[in-house]
Amino acid sequence: MFYYYYDWTYILVLIGVLICLAASGRVNSVFSRYSRVRSHSGMTGREAAERILHRNGIYDVQVIHIPGNLTDHYNPGNKTLGLSDTVYNSSSVAAIGVAAHECGHAVQHATGYAPLSIRGALVPVANFGSAIAWPFILIGLLMNGQMAVMLINLGIILFSAAVLFQIVTLPVEFNASNRAVKVLESSGMLYPEEVSSVKKVLGAAALTYVASAASMILQLLRLVIIGGRKRND
Repeated sequence: MFYYYYDWTYILVLIGVLICLAASGRVNSVFSRYSRVRSHSGMTGREAAERILHRNGIYDVQVIHIPGNLTDHYNPGNKTLGLSDTVYNSSSVAAIGVAAHECGHAVQHATGYAPLSIRGALVPVANFGSAIAWPFILIGLLMNGQMAVMLINLGIILFSAAVLFQIVTLPVEFNASNRAVKVLESSGMLYPEEVSSVKKVLGAAALTYVASAASMILQLLRLVIIGGRKRND
């Protein structure tokens, strides 16, 4: 049985880990660089977020301060836009860019942006699938016969839900960044050269989502390979 756990398919997992580490290092480096560049307006991330929300006719979303670094997010359930320690009170170009990106999600929600709705519907399915998939797969690997194959296949299907969630996340994040750039350009909140800096920050952030999706796809490929081996036993 040990060949299931020590074989070449672990290379796929390793590649995924390296991709994610590279993307994470990139976004941290770029954000750190532009977090030291103060915007000409002197607006904080919170002020920028509130202005963008009001500009889009959104007055029922509360901008709140949350702990952490780059933990910023929009919660459609309670309509709160959480900005992290490095964004909420910061007047840097990077902070305003991140705040504008999260506002992009709020605008998506307010306008009924379809991919956001699909992603929201997939959340419980993806969470359940990612949590329960591996037990099914591991039990299947320890068994023999048709039942083992069925358990592994079920695990792969459940894991696929988590992969689908990552794929659907991509257009949601890219669209939020595009909205952020457009509003910062059209509103005059940032100078053109500052918008260029924001594009670099958001572009680096987008790579983390691409890396996460790629890593999940590689894991799914590995599971399919393992499942094929089991069927051939």
